[in-house]
Amino acid sequence: MDNVTIDYRSLDISERLELVADIWDSIAEETNGTTPMLSAEQRQELQRRLTAHRNDPSSSISWKEVRKQLFSKENS
Repeated sequence: MDNVTIDYRSLDISERLELVADIWDSIAEETNGTTPMLSAEQRQELQRRLTAHRNDPSSSISWKEVRKQLFSKENS
């Protein structure tokens, strides 16, 4: 594992979001896609959100759209 020190506060918002996404992806790779340990409250919240999505899929937006909106707000 590489040890890299980053002054994340010097990054603009889109760069910080990319960094977070990269970190999240690295966690997924290291855990082979298994779900990390979640608290009971976190599992309940995930279940609530999944149920809400299944009840009304049209109320959701894709991750691609979320990223698009986040990155476009910084450039506004």
